[in-house]
Amino acid sequence: MRFAIILAPRAVATLRALPAYQRAGVKDALETHLRYEPTKVSKSRIKRLRGLSRPQFRLRVDEVRVFYDVTDQEVQVLAIVTKPEAEAWLQAHGDRKKTAP
Repeated sequence: MRFAIILAPRAVATLRALPAYQRAGVKDALETHLRYEPTKVSKSRIKRLRGLSRPQFRLRVDEVRVFYDVTDQEVQVLAIVTKPEAEAWLQAHGDRKKTAP
C-alpha cells in the first residue's frame, strides 16, 4: 500500500533550511522508508516512540530526526529536527499518553 506523505508547514521550512546534502538525504529517506512501510520498526532507522501519543514514530537520517504519525493512508510529518534539538522538541511538542488511574 502506498502512503501519502504530508509535511507540516514547519517541517517544510526546516527541510528547506537544511544544507543541500542533508536535504537530499532526508527526501530520499522519506521516500524509501515512509512511502510503503512507515510502521516497520528497525534497529537503526525507524523507532516507535513509547509513552507518547503524538508523534508515534521517529525516523533517523544521519544527524537529522523526522518525527511523524501514521494514519490509514498517509504519513503526517510533524517535524524535521537535528539530533541535538530532538529531545527539546519532544519535550515541547510531544503529547504524553494518558495513563488510566
